[in-house]
Amino acid sequence: MKIRPILCVSLLAAGVGIAVAQDSSEMKPPAVIQINREWLKPGKSGAVHDRSEAAFVNLMNKGKLQGHYIALTSMSGKSRALYMTRYPSFEAWENDNKVFATNASLGAELDRAIAADGELLEGMDSAVLVYDDDLSFHPRPDFSHARYYEVTAFHVKLGHDRQFHELTKLYKEACEKAGVNTHWGTYGLMYGGQGGIYLSFTHRDSLAEIDREMAAVNKMWASMDSEAAAKLNQMLGETVESVQTELFSINPKQSYVDEATMKADADFWKPKAPRSAVAATAKPAPAAATKPASR
Repeated sequence: MKIRPILCVSLLAAGVGIAVAQDSSEMKPPAVIQINREWLKPGKSGAVHDRSEAAFVNLMNKGKLQGHYIALTSMSGKSRALYMTRYPSFEAWENDNKVFATNASLGAELDRAIAADGELLEGMDSAVLVYDDDLSFHPRPDFSHARYYEVTAFHVKLGHDRQFHELTKLYKEACEKAGVNTHWGTYGLMYGGQGGIYLSFTHRDSLAEIDREMAAVNKMWASMDSEAAAKLNQMLGETVESVQTELFSINPKQSYVDEATMKADADFWKPKAPRSAVAATAKPAPAAATKPASR
């Protein structure tokens, strides 16, 4: 769930997953996500950072880690990159850590990759969050065709978590009643920051989805009973300390995704190199062996 101003204040949507043709009943949102945030030095983004992060992707593939991650590049706010690693449990996260702890070679490679990447950064931090189904709305775990993510941070006032759940419930009911085609997944911060922080995620196939959703939500608020709208706005002000929404693009070159996701949209997740680039990097053909001179 995310907030946007409209007249007084209105609620909009956010989520974890991807806008696809239909929901996948077999897939579930990851129970645990770890978000590593890197603050890049000026001029150190783009291809320079892509090359550095490729070392980590190669290591993940070598170790066959189950914690796949999506790399996000900021389109708003200060220049930064987010790496959202998805786990079914804390035990799964621990098992991935053991791969590097028990393999000296991989561990050494990881240390070198971290040192090299550190030269590009002004700083970094990390957070661990857990999924909250009650605060989510039609989550779509399949993100194979997504191109963007909206991430909204809610700072709920101390002691008002129950009211925040009630506020979200009322807004979800309003969306259902109005037939707003939206989805979001919400995670509560467990480690790495202040209490009362919730992050909502929405993935987008295109930015045009934002246009359509804003129009639908505006229409919903215009048709809503004034008393109901006033109640939602009042609850928001009483419950939430602050809200911030940022927009990110997905960077496939820095992402470590599972095979099913990659196959679903291979041209995006693993694009083929242009012919000119292939030609430029192709190894020269070996020279023909010279016949020995006859005696």
